[in-house]
Amino acid sequence: MALGKRNDTEVIIGGKRYKLMGFESEEYLQKVAAFINNKIAELKSMDSYRGMDSDMRSILLQINLADEYFKIKRRYEDSETDSDEKSSEIYQLKHDIIALREKLEKAEGEIERLKGDVIDEQKKNVRLETELDSERGKGSNVVKMTRK
Repeated sequence: MALGKRNDTEVIIGGKRYKLMGFESEEYLQKVAAFINNKIAELKSMDSYRGMDSDMRSILLQINLADEYFKIKRRYEDSETDSDEKSSEIYQLKHDIIALREKLEKAEGEIERLKGDVIDEQKKNVRLETELDSERGKGSNVVKMTRK
């Protein structure tokens, strides 16, 4: 994998100038410096921070940055887990939809078959009624003939 162009960027962190070098864009490196400066500003607003020596301030800054990193990492992992669960749920729902479509197609086929059966039965009834009417007609002619 080829890396992009290396960038050397001057930034100000905690009121001091630093030269950052990396393969990320200058905008990204400035964004990192701004993030650290914001975290330092948060800490400086605390009364207890002002009374600490520089080593203790540095350690507190590192602890706060690590804390934020782990919280963001946990949220990311939780969202990944949530995403995996939702993907599984979507897969199951798609499977359910396919199964329901198959049932629907089977039911529609059964309905068509039953409609055909109904039509056949109606034809059979018409034929039987016609035969019955025909037999009745013959029988009444016979009756008429015998009465004369």
